[in-house]
Amino acid sequence: MNVHDETFMRRAIALAAGNVGRTAENPSVGCVLVKDGVVIAEAATAEGGRPHAEELAVAAAGDAAAGATAYVTLEPCGGRSTGTASCSERLVQAGVARVVVACADASKFAAGQGAARLRGAGVVVEAGLLAEEAAMLYSGYRPRL
Repeated sequence: MNVHDETFMRRAIALAAGNVGRTAENPSVGCVLVKDGVVIAEAATAEGGRPHAEELAVAAAGDAAAGATAYVTLEPCGGRSTGTASCSERLVQAGVARVVVACADASKFAAGQGAARLRGAGVVVEAGLLAEEAAMLYSGYRPRL
């Protein structure tokens, strides 16, 4: 972890907090993409639950996402009920070098799958940063098991 990790994760938590209760059965997630100490894109899960935060942030960053660090409040999904590319797949395809996650996700679409996909592609994954603060976002979230 570096000295700025908490600052960027707090920004991701603030983004997610703004959409709590507006994302249907999906959790509100915040994602901040940072490269060379500068925020290059950020997003929260859209109202209704789609698109996911990582999907929106990666799209906004475009090619600049290569080599970036993603700060995500909840583990990126490893699968999608819609059959489209998961958030972990999108982060890998974008060339993100490091993913810092606040909270694990017990959903059958995550539950370690997202982190495993990222690590399998050579992405550094660090978990648990500000987990207690981020956990408050998910007190009403009931993942599909």
